[in-house]
Amino acid sequence: MEQQLLIYNTLSRQKELFRPINEGHVGMYVCGPTVYGDAHLGHARPAITFDIVFRYLQHLGYKVRYVRNITDVGHLEHDADEGEDKIAKKARLEQLEPMEVAQYYTNRYHTAMERLGVLPPSIEPHASGHIMEQIALVQQILDAGYAYVSNGSVYFDVRKYQEQTHKYGQLSGRVIEEMLATTRELDGQEEKRFPGDFALWKKASPEHIMRWPSPWSDGFPGWHAECTAMGAKYLGSPFDIHGGGMDLVFPHHESEIAQCVASTGHAPCRYWMHNNMITINGQKMGKSLGNFITLDEFFAGSHKDKDGKEMLAQAYSPMTIRFFILQAHYRSTVDFGNEALQASEKGFAKLLEAYKTLGRVAASAGAEANPEVAALRQKCYDAMNDDFNTPIVISHLFEAARIINSAADGKLKLRQADIDELRQVFDTFLFEVMGMRDEASEGGNGQLVDSLMHIILDIRATAKANKDWATSDKIRDALAAAGVTVKDGKDGATWQL
Repeated sequence: MEQQLLIYNTLSRQKELFRPINEGHVGMYVCGPTVYGDAHLGHARPAITFDIVFRYLQHLGYKVRYVRNITDVGHLEHDADEGEDKIAKKARLEQLEPMEVAQYYTNRYHTAMERLGVLPPSIEPHASGHIMEQIALVQQILDAGYAYVSNGSVYFDVRKYQEQTHKYGQLSGRVIEEMLATTRELDGQEEKRFPGDFALWKKASPEHIMRWPSPWSDGFPGWHAECTAMGAKYLGSPFDIHGGGMDLVFPHHESEIAQCVASTGHAPCRYWMHNNMITINGQKMGKSLGNFITLDEFFAGSHKDKDGKEMLAQAYSPMTIRFFILQAHYRSTVDFGNEALQASEKGFAKLLEAYKTLGRVAASAGAEANPEVAALRQKCYDAMNDDFNTPIVISHLFEAARIINSAADGKLKLRQADIDELRQVFDTFLFEVMGMRDEASEGGNGQLVDSLMHIILDIRATAKANKDWATSDKIRDALAAAGVTVKDGKDGATWQL
């Protein structure tokens, strides 16, 4: 069935009907990590958000080229035009080559994303591998008259661009007068004609490790140049969707628009999508604030804050983290809390248990078509088509779980067609589109665990049949102590972690 997809466009500040530039094909560029440290929960949110977009567009039948970059050069401290390169600083502190640092954390990022069920992008370009493209972009902007050379560095002329195009600030809502009043003074500002001008190319200081030759100096590209250059190289210009975290709207994405308009005459993309932040006690989680919890710490269940207080009540599995993020709409903030994560863990376990229970539900002869079941699939599509509203999809899956449990308890009769439809809803939306998986059944041990549990429950059933209540209760209590809940029903006992 054809689906009409609405996407909230940050640029227009409203939902728009999605129409790709080339029918049947989608080009999507998402800003990836700067690889100078381990991935944290804040990194998981954009990765999972745009993984959902990637999965759903493919599910709808689009051929998607998904580009997510790796920033391994040019991202200076505090997102500014001065200071030390974040990766070079890490390399200096650890006495390593900068690319050694970048490769190490890139590998760890990939491992964390794989555990979270995030599909790899179609192309994953590195900024350091596209220096020539960035030099060519800077030259295009210079030739168009929207940049100037100052002491070997090249800066984008924001005021001239605004005078000619009236487009600077259109994404973020900022205006030049406000920027002039709020831009802090930085070392090297004397090189700029206007404090709001941003670096396209920076002349490297003598101690700067990462440098390349250019027509202007031995140096390195500005942070914003990489995405403009690599997006155009792999997706053409313009392309369909540009995504990233809301913290990138300014200055990064605003500067990308300016670079693209200055060099080509048009914007880089049709739709701008931004996920909101994950917070701790209302404050953004991030490396620069020192309040982040790495994904590995979540998986291990151990993280102490600056005062030595343990922040995590327990270990949280990758699928618990993923479900926690998907329970909120991508444009809303999510505040970290152990209670919320524990609720996500229980909620996902309930959905998995309902899916397993569905395999034990027998079709009832003469049952009528269930209208609630018939409506579920389109309800899920309607939610996804309304700007990828995963929390509403999840609410419909809980509705499906209620129907399944009622049928298992004998309170509701289902046709085989209804059972098949419920299975299809779970397979499509929980597993395919939302990328959830049953971690307990992974690693080749799931079938073994199921078999052992059936043996244990058969022994308990025999004990109950023989009125050996002491043995029956002992088995139940021992399983409970091991984290396994046993539920007795009219068709026998079931279990869940």
